[in-house]
Amino acid sequence: PPAPAAPKAQAGPQATGWSPGLLTAALCLAGVGCCVAMSMPQVHIVAFCIDLGYGPAVGGQMLSAMLMAGVLGRLLFGLIGDAIGGVRTVLLGACLQTLALLLYLPWDGLAPLFLVSVIFGLGQGGIVPSYALIVREYLPPAQAGARVGVVMMATILGMALGGWLSGAIHDWTGGYQWAFLNGIAWNLLCVSVLVLVLLRAPGRPVPA
Repeated sequence: PPAPAAPKAQAGPQATGWSPGLLTAALCLAGVGCCVAMSMPQVHIVAFCIDLGYGPAVGGQMLSAMLMAGVLGRLLFGLIGDAIGGVRTVLLGACLQTLALLLYLPWDGLAPLFLVSVIFGLGQGGIVPSYALIVREYLPPAQAGARVGVVMMATILGMALGGWLSGAIHDWTGGYQWAFLNGIAWNLLCVSVLVLVLLRAPGRPVPA
């Protein structure tokens, strides 16, 4: 007789108690929050270095170091995501982002800024791809493609909003201190949403 079919993994609504639409909206909010924060150093690090008197060449080098660390972070967070799941992976990256944004506030020396930029790059590198893991783990597989697209679009909108908003805050206040604080606030919004998701579904569902 034919072997019995393997049981299907439970879909996301049973895991979180939220409908797919509500969970997707929550992930979109988290994606906007983390990417508003993420875009601040990425878009403005060169201008920040110019404001500090280091010049655009140093700013370009700092941006290159940040992006190279981001490549390493993307690979590293892929391994971490396989081990601990998407929600915890994004939380880890968001916490590193928050730490780096906090360290940008008191430090203005060249070596510390390079170190903070590398920390920031490591944290931000693995965040956005991990949202696809969350969708795959907590939402119905048949809807994964469309919902990954929606969440990724939200992260792109967050990057655009954050780049513009940080520049506007700089123009309003004459410096980047409040722009960093704005990024921290948005990042904490992302962390709050993901902690709520994790509290509602503390176990890690196994995809079908």
